[in-house]
Amino acid sequence: MHELSIATTLVNTLLDYQTKQEKIRKILEVYVRIGKLRAISIEQLAYSYDLLVNGTNLAGSKLVVEEIPAKINCPKCNFSDNFDMKGDSLHFAVPSLSCPRCETHLNLEGGEELQIAKIRVVGSAA
Repeated sequence: MHELSIATTLVNTLLDYQTKQEKIRKILEVYVRIGKLRAISIEQLAYSYDLLVNGTNLAGSKLVVEEIPAKINCPKCNFSDNFDMKGDSLHFAVPSLSCPRCETHLNLEGGEELQIAKIRVVGSAA
């Protein structure tokens, strides 16, 4: 379950950020962008996050996740679409992809993101 290790890194990063930013009184929401090719269970990540923030300065904060699709495009005929695979097959390898129009090898873009996009905070009174 790599979601727990990702949540641990996320919580430690946020706690460190809050400590370094003296004007932050409380972190309310954390917005995270996760690419679909990362094969991360959003439910397990949210559960792990809630478990880890309990009893810390982040208690009560909300994790908001935006799942980013991978895109496929054909360099020859300009076909473009979202790439979506079902099941656990992405845990092993991304298959070779051919264009449904011209059978050229498709380019795969994005879907690998894992980043904190935004943090909503309450600052201290000046």
